[in-house]
Amino acid sequence: MPISSLDYKHCSYNSYVKIIYEAGDRGVWLLGSNLILRDRGSSFPTAEEDGHTLILMKSWPRLSTHEKEGIAKQTAEYPLQLGKLQSDNIQSLGGGPVYSNFLFKNKDFDLPHGPLALDDELWAHMERGLNEAITEAVRIRLRHRMPPATPYTFTHGDLTNVNIMVENESLIGIVDWETSGYFPVWWEYVCTSVADSEKDGEWKTLLRKHMPDYNNAREFWLYYYYLCRSLEHERARNFSGETTSGNP
Repeated sequence: MPISSLDYKHCSYNSYVKIIYEAGDRGVWLLGSNLILRDRGSSFPTAEEDGHTLILMKSWPRLSTHEKEGIAKQTAEYPLQLGKLQSDNIQSLGGGPVYSNFLFKNKDFDLPHGPLALDDELWAHMERGLNEAITEAVRIRLRHRMPPATPYTFTHGDLTNVNIMVENESLIGIVDWETSGYFPVWWEYVCTSVADSEKDGEWKTLLRKHMPDYNNAREFWLYYYYLCRSLEHERARNFSGETTSGNP
């Protein structure tokens, strides 16, 4: 049986280079204690600026409850400002397709969608990701549960704690805009349901508290998420069971 390189320590060297976040073809590496390297992958063009900041994920353990609340309130102001930017289509800022592996269930992260001009077009793209075992009755009921997606508003789409930049316990910026675009009006709120860690989940729960409430859309999307990915999950089983019993 071959010996795995992970099972055998070749020297006493301990690396201070660690990956602390990954999503799709992107990653964030911690270089020692002071530097962060953001590896964007090759799918999206990005611009960089020099600077020295601290990501919220690293600051989180030492922040007080009051400071966490303050940063959440400051961050929640961004979607309110972005919401003033609207489009007739679900599309990128430049008018091209959008990319999201959570609004849509994709086999590949960089699968483009749109532009989409109608909620029915949005649903058609979303429905492709449903598990093929899902019955037509469940599909129809789920479509009826989808709230209106208009107005399509400019959305960051990934307010994870790695993308929140803080200094002196205050928000100073948000990074990682390459998958932003015009999305359903409820998507910024709903995508806080996706957490990369326990700390990120705590952060997003707090952030959601200060955002405009789209919980009905969040409930719809959670059903959709599990009907795509895990039919054995309680939400998927309950939704399918309620459909069979004739519940609205």
